[in-house]
Amino acid sequence: MKKELHEANRLSWNAATVAHNSHKGDQAAFFRADGSTLFPEETALLGDVKGLALLHLQCNAGQDTLSIARLGAKVTGVDISDEAVAFATRLSAQSGIPARFERSDVYDYFRDAGARGERYDIVFCSYGTLCWLSDISAWARGVAQLLEPGGRFVFIDFHPYAMVFDETWQFHYDYFNDAPVPEAGVGDYVVQSGDGLVRDDYEPGVQDFRNPNPSFEFAWGVGEVITALAEAGLAVERFDEYPYANGWKPFEGMRDIGGKRMAPPESMPRIPLMYSLVARRPKAP
Repeated sequence: MKKELHEANRLSWNAATVAHNSHKGDQAAFFRADGSTLFPEETALLGDVKGLALLHLQCNAGQDTLSIARLGAKVTGVDISDEAVAFATRLSAQSGIPARFERSDVYDYFRDAGARGERYDIVFCSYGTLCWLSDISAWARGVAQLLEPGGRFVFIDFHPYAMVFDETWQFHYDYFNDAPVPEAGVGDYVVQSGDGLVRDDYEPGVQDFRNPNPSFEFAWGVGEVITALAEAGLAVERFDEYPYANGWKPFEGMRDIGGKRMAPPESMPRIPLMYSLVARRPKAP
């Protein structure tokens, strides 16, 4: 693991999270009015969570975590960013939706939670998460360790194939890339996507955001992800690909095809922009 790069990413996310939330208005009021930030894909993959213990890894500022808690799960959210966890904790209190949040590097959380004997019925993570992980095998082992026998890992993310393009749809990044990719810093993708990632009224918020802290991303192909989960002892039960990206408009000409599902221009062939999977920890024979 490259913990020094994780630390750089923590600082970068601290700065970016302030900018992201500046566009989202009164989020506590949104949740008090029964708002939810989940897309139909997540709710379908999660199924009935009422009364279940659920761990949300890399939960960012907690909006999806609280949306899941509203469905009746007992949720714990974990994120590396101090700013994100502080915001999530305030949002939980102000919205009246109970949840527990912990600031931790995900790998440290696996170690500490394992030592405490924590186990969950569901481990969940979504959207822009794997690209911040420097060791996919250690991550998969940590997920498996924290699942109850029979428990499920539920995952949805943007497809790594889409990550080979720059914003003009030109091939730019290597799909098979073993080295960390240095970036200028976590950007303001909320501005980039306009109201695609804002469920209530979009606000201008922070303008012309430039992150003062660089960031580092990691490329994990679909095969590497599935293999890591299988080697960790999880049985993949479902794998799906989608020709759209929920809420996110990273490329030129993307259009809303309904429900804030963003697709390439009509002139382009359809390509996978998201994928999801469900994997289960087998019960002891």
